[in-house]
Amino acid sequence: MSFTNFDLDQRLITALEHLSFDQATPVQAQTIPVAIAGMDVLASSQTGSGKTIAFLLPIMQRLLRTRAFSKRDPRALILAPTRELANQVYADFKKLASGSRLKATLIVGGESFNDQAKVLRKEPDIIIATPGRFADHLQHRHIALHALEVLVLDEADRMLDMGFSADLTKINAAADHRNRQTMLFSATIDDNQITNLAVEVLQNAQRIEIGHSTDKHQAISQSLYLADHVEHKEKLLSTLLKSPFEQVLIFTATKADCDRLAALLTAQGHNAGALHGDMAQSARNKAMDDFKRTTLKILVATDIAARGLDIKHISHVINFDLPKHPEDYIHRIGRTGRAGKSGIAISLVGTRDWQSLERIQLLLKTKFNFEKINGLVARFKGIKPKKPVKSKVKKSVNPKHHQTKIKKAVKRKPKVDDKSFQNSIEVGHLPMMKKKK
Repeated sequence: MSFTNFDLDQRLITALEHLSFDQATPVQAQTIPVAIAGMDVLASSQTGSGKTIAFLLPIMQRLLRTRAFSKRDPRALILAPTRELANQVYADFKKLASGSRLKATLIVGGESFNDQAKVLRKEPDIIIATPGRFADHLQHRHIALHALEVLVLDEADRMLDMGFSADLTKINAAADHRNRQTMLFSATIDDNQITNLAVEVLQNAQRIEIGHSTDKHQAISQSLYLADHVEHKEKLLSTLLKSPFEQVLIFTATKADCDRLAALLTAQGHNAGALHGDMAQSARNKAMDDFKRTTLKILVATDIAARGLDIKHISHVINFDLPKHPEDYIHRIGRTGRAGKSGIAISLVGTRDWQSLERIQLLLKTKFNFEKINGLVARFKGIKPKKPVKSKVKKSVNPKHHQTKIKKAVKRKPKVDDKSFQNSIEVGHLPMMKKKK
């Protein structure tokens, strides 16, 4: 479906044409008309399906065509779980708003709290924020949401996983406007936590589900290699990076491994950088900007980069460590194979990754085969499931024989000790001595 079919404002049509966006994706085609009509939305689709445009366009259409409830309060609030995803949404907004006077501000952790308070006083139309930092501003009364028109919860499942449930409840209560429209986007909408959140924030929502998050990515080829230990993984990675690639995103389990691996690849002559939660916000922004501009060819990251990154030139995703949660595997490999391109996802599996692999296979309902590299074949072949221990069964006793023994035992009379005297000889229990003459 073409974007021209949605009767959008001409300024938005011009911006879409400038970005070479012509045909709407399935989630956009189903979400945009419902959202423009003012209905609440509960939507789920695969990563990389264009959810950001699906909620940005209806919001901007509303702000361009209708009057505000209040001149002071923000009209729309978009919440995202991580700073990187919030930055991505903000960047997409700026592209779409190039021909309009709409203003947005970005409120995330790691930035000056006082500077953000000053920006909020300038009465932006749209606020794009992470829940924790925005809840702090709300508590300090730097912003009011009494006249909020649209609330968007992007990647709601991830926000709940990160412990933002209490913050979401506070924000929802502060923005309790009877005419408020709410859109909730999640990788899955059948989870109990998501269901409870949807009941709390949505009213008569239109449910939109495009495929399932566990559906196979048709544009991504997946391959796995067994590894004996960390050093073996490093050798496999060095060999794999000798093949041609555009850009590579490598995921590690810990922040320490992230830094160590980035330093190792740099020492090997690769143009590599690191991205994790302990880095200063300025360093995180620089790493992301360098990777987007292809200045960095390899980015080693933790799961903060698993969602929301929309970078066209990522040709390979490598799981140096498998994630604990199987859903994160889907989001990780979804960073490649975007915008109609094909992608390659590679996972290195050691003993510590085996349980994670089993959970991933269970979720995806598939069984992966392992590939080999000559000279780097692992001795580790996987962990076989333990056989159940058979309990020893005692031989059954013949009931008839058992009853016979009981009867015989009952018929026996107890022995009575003879305590009588016979020829002055000691008998019975008590020792009896002969009387002296």
